[in-house]
Amino acid sequence: MLRGRRQERRGDGGADHYRMREKLVSIGDDYWIENDRRERVYKVDGKALRLRKTLLFEDAYGRELVKIQERMLHVRDTMEIEDPAGNRVAMVKKALISPLRNRWTVKVANGPDLEVKGNIVDHEYTIGDGPSRVAEVSKKWFRLADTYGVEVAPGQDPVLILAVTAVLDSTAHEER
Repeated sequence: MLRGRRQERRGDGGADHYRMREKLVSIGDDYWIENDRRERVYKVDGKALRLRKTLLFEDAYGRELVKIQERMLHVRDTMEIEDPAGNRVAMVKKALISPLRNRWTVKVANGPDLEVKGNIVDHEYTIGDGPSRVAEVSKKWFRLADTYGVEVAPGQDPVLILAVTAVLDSTAHEER
């Protein structure tokens, strides 16, 4: 019943919903991403003792789905998302000039590029591929201060979208 009201409020139209914890994506820390039924579906494993930021994104059974690594020697914040074979899935870069809002671009290897707009630090932003919104990230769906939600549009790859969200969380909170 409560879940039905929440979906009605969001107007999701069949979208997938995930729950993430704010400020928990850090090197050396692990955390779980839950679906809207509170089931643990993905694990983000922050690898410690590495020269560059590295996060492993795994399924509930511990199988690596993608690896997220910081790219050194870049002018802008840049993180690469790779599949288990080491092939680039996407490259996430901060926009060079973003006067009013945080803007990021996601160069997707086998699909349309994505643009991230909104307030990354406060977890209130959208991810789109031109005119279409492919995901929305928001804290407004939860009462808990350290929790935010990710709504992934139907037909989108939740692993890619959630990995991009983990990248944004990690880079927006550099103090961790």
